[in-house]
Amino acid sequence: MKRKEFKVEEEGIRIDIYLHKKLESELSRKKIQNMIKEGKILVNRSSVKCHYKIKRGDDIYIEFPETREPDIEPQEIPLDIVFEDDHLLVVNKPPGMLVHPAGGIYSGTLVNALLYYSRSLSTLGGKFKPGIVHRLDKDTSGLIVVAKSDPVHLALARQFREHQIYRRYIAIVKGIVELDEGEIDVPIGRDPHDREHMTVNFTQGREAKTFYRVLRRYESYTLLEVYPQTGRTHQIRVHLRYLGYPVLGDPVYGKKDKLIDRQALHAQELGFRHPLTEENLRFSSTLPPDMQKLVPDYGRKNGKNIFR
Repeated sequence: MKRKEFKVEEEGIRIDIYLHKKLESELSRKKIQNMIKEGKILVNRSSVKCHYKIKRGDDIYIEFPETREPDIEPQEIPLDIVFEDDHLLVVNKPPGMLVHPAGGIYSGTLVNALLYYSRSLSTLGGKFKPGIVHRLDKDTSGLIVVAKSDPVHLALARQFREHQIYRRYIAIVKGIVELDEGEIDVPIGRDPHDREHMTVNFTQGREAKTFYRVLRRYESYTLLEVYPQTGRTHQIRVHLRYLGYPVLGDPVYGKKDKLIDRQALHAQELGFRHPLTEENLRFSSTLPPDMQKLVPDYGRKNGKNIFR
């Protein structure tokens, strides 16, 4: 049984809020509240209520529930493979699919599909992330590269870390973007009020840069191409909200929209240097139908899909 005990250095904060922040979302606030009610969390060796306000010098004792990580099973899920050789894969991920198991979901992910498709995947990400060098949000569609070996994984990760990866996204944002192009250069960090979300944070955030260009303006939304220069969590979504134009349909950094049932964001192009051949590769994917229907007049030209 995992246990943790520590002395409080703050005061006047509800214990459930304090612990959610202290544990950096290791446990959800709801789970913390349930543990308090079950006597798994004690203050000065006594049970308390969820609304108890901590005092400086309090001793908090936590008895974590036993957890057993399940095995990740291969699943026969169709993959849209854009490129493959003996060293890596480039996959076009559909919206609605998690890249890897998380949040209690252990099936239906890209990793489940990859485990069924290939016996050769890098191991550096652990059993939950075999082959996974980078990720896309569940409801963001588009291209992702997968490593088949640890040396290839390390080489690709280095390119991401050194900002040598070419990434072009297509986004549909709420509102009419005024400038034809621009750069958003503000730091991003955890939201101090909700550790599961990100926000612009000038005191504790990390450097983040995003370039955007308007492709077309519509009556109530704007079509953009977006180039993230860094790779912070939720970077494009957070930056576009900061700009005043949240991604259409984004329930976290904007709001749901009847026009589309997910955030209208697609990782359309991906480019990198092949770790073994050193060839410069660039791949593209077609805009998904749910986004294409919002920009049909722009998305096609002379009968050809220009979003390839």
